[in-house]
Amino acid sequence: MNLKQRDKKHLWHPLKQHQLQPESIAIVKAKGCILTDEDGNEYIDAISSWYTCMFGHCNDYIIDKAYKQMQQLDQVMFSDFTHEPAIKLSEELIKILPKGQSKVFFNDNGSTAVEAGIKMALQYYFNKGEKRSTFLAFENGFHGDTFGAMSVSGLSVYNGPFENFLIEVKRIPTPNGTNHEDILNQLQSFVSNCDIAGFIYEPIIQGAAGMTIHDADGLNEILNFCKKNNILTLADEVMTGFGKTGKYFASDYIETKPDIICLSKALTAGLVPMAITSCTQNIYNAFLSNEMAKGFFHCHTYSGNPIACSAAIAAIELLQTEDIQNNIKRIIKSHQVFNDHIKTHPKVKSTRQIGVIFALDLNTKVQRYGDLRDKLLKFFMDRGVFLRPLGNTIYIQVPYVISKKELQVVYQVIEEALEIV
Repeated sequence: MNLKQRDKKHLWHPLKQHQLQPESIAIVKAKGCILTDEDGNEYIDAISSWYTCMFGHCNDYIIDKAYKQMQQLDQVMFSDFTHEPAIKLSEELIKILPKGQSKVFFNDNGSTAVEAGIKMALQYYFNKGEKRSTFLAFENGFHGDTFGAMSVSGLSVYNGPFENFLIEVKRIPTPNGTNHEDILNQLQSFVSNCDIAGFIYEPIIQGAAGMTIHDADGLNEILNFCKKNNILTLADEVMTGFGKTGKYFASDYIETKPDIICLSKALTAGLVPMAITSCTQNIYNAFLSNEMAKGFFHCHTYSGNPIACSAAIAAIELLQTEDIQNNIKRIIKSHQVFNDHIKTHPKVKSTRQIGVIFALDLNTKVQRYGDLRDKLLKFFMDRGVFLRPLGNTIYIQVPYVISKKELQVVYQVIEEALEIV
């Protein structure tokens, strides 16, 4: 019995309707940009396995650091203890985070990083004696699957059965360069009628919404409004963080910096799960008290895991190397050339790019989880490229270590796919 057959017996995969969709592909090995299945077929991982393995799979440098840590200290509860990897990671991360971040809180994944950020914002005001229970968020944003994160997400395909159980959220459009005043007027109305605790946003680009890019100046105006009205700002950099937009963080494109930042995915370069919620000293100070109950009673069993911390330190070190920065620049230029070539194709409605992220929209309507989307996914895989369309959006987010030849294969397969839609 092969892996695919054994898989069916007990496993329940995420984001999948098992009665309708084909069996999962069994991957047995990964190295660099290549995934290898149990039949020996190879696939270029053109989305870095959901934006995590940005330095390539099984990166030798990161594995070596994690292995050495594994031999010295594997796991210890972080409530009562501390250790060198966690301390060093906090030091190295604060150096590259947007200005103003001061404290680092450990989580398990992107959803829980957001969950902690939401709870921080709500308790910040609770500790100050203010009741604020409403959040602001962008339309079509996505921030995770736990209840708080799901509440502030705006994609109903994920939230439908749970709508009656979520916290209150007011939604605004993303700024497009022409709607700033309308958004600010809408915000003023919300502030006049609601007790708003925080504004959560994906800076510059919304991932699950189809890699849609919004206006940095407009976002800056929204953030300034929030600052003036004492609304905490939470940047969800789970997808955008660690170089993908061409800067270390998408918030680096924006003058006004967030109060809270949520991080995961590329944080540990895809080696092991970990997430971080960072915040300013001002927020941290609101939890300091002689009253025990004003502390932040939120914890994960594997918070600050030493092995994950070591992997994250290694990833940060790699990110800052000349080789990786030059690779990022090379990919950006390559995307620009491909964009000039493909944007006038009759099957292409629009294109966009920021950093190593490139996306195009098809003229044809494609359901997020429909037959044509599945047909495209199979088309890509049959040709040795792992691309996962978001509705009618085909996007690329390749590892920084991808070769020129591998990247050209990705472009070629996308162009060939346009002939079947």
